[in-house]
Amino acid sequence: MNRLSDLREDKDLRQKDIAKILKMSQTGYSQYETETNDIPTSILKKLADYYETSIDYILCLTNEKKPYPRKKK
Repeated sequence: MNRLSDLREDKDLRQKDIAKILKMSQTGYSQYETETNDIPTSILKKLADYYETSIDYILCLTNEKKPYPRKKK
């Protein structure tokens, strides 16, 4: 998935850096970037929060990088 690798590279991070943030293996994370495995919703939420973007942007459903307004908790 080009968007995931682009977002990661924009922050000068390696796959193992993001994998550590997500508490998973580098190999497991790599499979999300290469679209070998689907990304679980919980991981998508974490990635969108970390990169300050929307899940739609990560999934290439929009080209708008700015996140949607968040609900107040």
